Amino acid sequence: MTTTLATSELGRRGFLMGTALGATAVLASLACSVQAAVPARRMPVVFIGHGTPMNAIADNAFTRRLSAWGRELPRPTAILSVSAHWLSRGATGVGVQANPKTIHDFGGFPQALFDVEYPAPGHPALARETAGVVKQSAVIATDQWGLDHGTWSVLKHLYPKADVPVFQLSIDYDKPAAFHYAVGRDLAALRDRGVLVMGSGNVVHNLRATDRGTPDGPSASRPWAQSFDDAVKSALAGRDDRALVDYEKLAGAGTAVATPDHYYPFLYALGAAGSGERAKTVYEGFQSGTLSMRCLQFG
Repeated sequence: MTTTLATSELGRRGFLMGTALGATAVLASLACSVQAAVPARRMPVVFIGHGTPMNAIADNAFTRRLSAWGRELPRPTAILSVSAHWLSRGATGVGVQANPKTIHDFGGFPQALFDVEYPAPGHPALARETAGVVKQSAVIATDQWGLDHGTWSVLKHLYPKADVPVFQLSIDYDKPAAFHYAVGRDLAALRDRGVLVMGSGNVVHNLRATDRGTPDGPSASRPWAQSFDDAVKSALAGRDDRALVDYEKLAGAGTAVATPDHYYPFLYALGAAGSGERAKTVYEGFQSGTLSMRCLQFG
């Protein structure tokens, strides 16, 4: 089957095109399953609020915390990233490149940002195993994407040497929140293979309602952004996963999650975390007034 990719004008996010039938054929051809080998310890799950692409080259409280966090985390065999910037339609894709390209999926930024390369290797074997792990739907193996800025802008600080293999899983944008949480539950099996499951988005993200020029700070510049971020924090404290999946009922959701692309990666991380694992807040605060930079670790 030939898989094609197109880029949307809104946010220049990648869309993987394919049919469920074709995906099933590709999945069958892979004949992959997770092997029994188990590393010395189970890897944690992380969610990162990535904010503006400029964080890739910025020196601020957020990026300094990412750098310290990278030194605290156990070294993974590979990183599986679910980024807000790889959206697909009708199927879930997984990148199987040996050497994924650095995608500069943005515009209007300084040349220094376009000059950034993150030459981490891929992990084709684990990527193909991922296709067998996900039970919610068939997964298409593809080499037509790479590492978008939702992935490399944060990994540049977490693992600056780009020496940990990385591969991405797309978000099927046709599916509801519960589906993405369930895929996250499937991905939990990879943690015992040494894979660090990483969601990268923002729990509060509405680019039409940011306050650009507002200094980074602990509080939001608008009540709806603060209310939703607080509601997420409260639900996490009690591991009320149902409330977080039904996020549209939380205070401020209509404006805070105007579109769910940046919220869905959080659900993958939440799903991959065991129900008994409490969320550790690694960083919290806001950029551009209303972008929640909340970062979490489970396990």
